[in-house]
Amino acid sequence: MSYRRRLTVLLLGVLLLLSGLSVTGASARSKPTWVGTWASVPTATPASGTRTVTDVTVRQVVHASAGGDQVRLRLTNEFGSTPLRVGEVRVALRAGTGTDIDPRTDRAVRFGGQRSVTVAAGAPIISDAVPLRVPAYADLVVSIHLPERTTVSTVHGFAYQRNALAAGNVTGDRSVTPAETLTQWWFLSGVSVLSPQPRGAVVALGDSITNGAESTVGANRRYPDLLAQRLRRTGVLNLGVAGNRLLHDPNPPVGHPAESYAAYFGQSALRRFDRDVLGQPGVEHVIVLLGVNDLGHPGTSAPVSETVSAEEIIAAHHQLITRAHQAGLKIHGGTILPFKGDTLGFWSQENESKRAEVNHWIRTSAPYDSVIDFDTALRDPADPLRLHPRYDSGDHLHPNDAGMAALAATVPTHAFR
Repeated sequence: MSYRRRLTVLLLGVLLLLSGLSVTGASARSKPTWVGTWASVPTATPASGTRTVTDVTVRQVVHASAGGDQVRLRLTNEFGSTPLRVGEVRVALRAGTGTDIDPRTDRAVRFGGQRSVTVAAGAPIISDAVPLRVPAYADLVVSIHLPERTTVSTVHGFAYQRNALAAGNVTGDRSVTPAETLTQWWFLSGVSVLSPQPRGAVVALGDSITNGAESTVGANRRYPDLLAQRLRRTGVLNLGVAGNRLLHDPNPPVGHPAESYAAYFGQSALRRFDRDVLGQPGVEHVIVLLGVNDLGHPGTSAPVSETVSAEEIIAAHHQLITRAHQAGLKIHGGTILPFKGDTLGFWSQENESKRAEVNHWIRTSAPYDSVIDFDTALRDPADPLRLHPRYDSGDHLHPNDAGMAALAATVPTHAFR
């Protein structure tokens, strides 16, 4: 064989090999994958707010991010001390703006092939796959029948969504007559989809600002909802919870009014990280916006003895970064927003100094994969220690709808591709 012919054969072989690798890579990328499309942080309920219900359906609206062709639900009894009996669960696409469903999309949800299930105390449960095409940014309605006397032990206290509680098993009804309107999610903490064109999931780990505090109820204007529209085909999971701290669980002083609500603040970010971040289907990225409650709670809704230093907050961030990188995730650090003049009593010159130190570290020294400078984006140029009036909900700590849009616009989307 001549040299030219051998060279031609060799080149053809290389081209065929590269072509095979390309097809294999494309095939791997296009393989349908389970990705989280919605999530919330489960918490305990305050002792004073404990309630029981019997033979009711709780009908709950959730806003998807990524779309897919099949659905799985994550029910949770993680703060229950007794088994949770569930009579039936159904899922459908929402019709209109209330809790009505599109009956053409109504599907029964099974667990190990069974329609009814008992969820062990202290545990979650994942459903079987449900064939249901979910468009990106669609609203789903999840209806859960609780046939027996049930203590409502595991909830997400601030849903910023109107849900319905109705008598009897009306899980399959097109519309229900609410005995009560709820702005919580009960016993439901996750929805994942089988995505034909997966781009993974992003977890927004945070406190009330991430959770959507002061945004318009029912309008899906929380910053993670708006970010999902920018990232396209990516699951964006809101794992923010009001009052959350990096370093401490809720611990209201005895006799303080916070005893009636502090349980809704959830376990510390360091404690819940494995469940709320590493446990999410398809997660690839984490955005962290935490620290303001570590500064503001001691002396307001937590004991003064839980006062933390800037160094302790930085050490907590270091732990989140280390644990994310150990799991192969990319993690992005958000600077703490300004809160001078807040109506909750958080601000002091000492807390401002700590905030400045933590933000300087995030901007200049933190081993985050990228920095998201929420502080610079939302502060008032005339007084950088305050929220810009345009973005202020009125309490000088939580952004309004315009502020939520500004938070979402600040996230550099190229960091997630």
